[in-house]
Amino acid sequence: MTPPLIVVLNGPNLNMLGVREPEKYGNATLDDVEALCAEAAEEFGLAIDFRQTNSEGELVTWVQECRGRAAGIIINPAGYTTTSIALLDALLLAELPVIEVHITNIHRREEFRHHSYVSKAATGVICGLGVAGYALAMRAMAELVEQDEE
Repeated sequence: MTPPLIVVLNGPNLNMLGVREPEKYGNATLDDVEALCAEAAEEFGLAIDFRQTNSEGELVTWVQECRGRAAGIIINPAGYTTTSIALLDALLLAELPVIEVHITNIHRREEFRHHSYVSKAATGVICGLGVAGYALAMRAMAELVEQDEE
């Protein structure tokens, strides 16, 4: 049997993890995050498709492609969190469980970061736990997928 596919999407500037403001984001690179997700997915019997883009349109297209293909979406929308109604609409259209992840606690940062359009489509939100939040999201997604299968 093919394991359920979880698509892990990462928005702009996350390709710079490990270099960008390590005091906020830590020293882990995006490759480290992908390895963490792959390890967690294997532990929970899931397959992953891990991607990053700096382009809003590409991110929206990837979300649209999840419909009928994936069992769930884990997304760190990064800078598009507070700006992208197009991403919100795509996530709603996907009709899948969505877990929003942020490495930092967006509610302890600048006020403009406190609002998330993506949260309106998210089943759950994990923020402020560093890159470990991705592994926690994978655990939660495994439980959501299992509930959907029952």
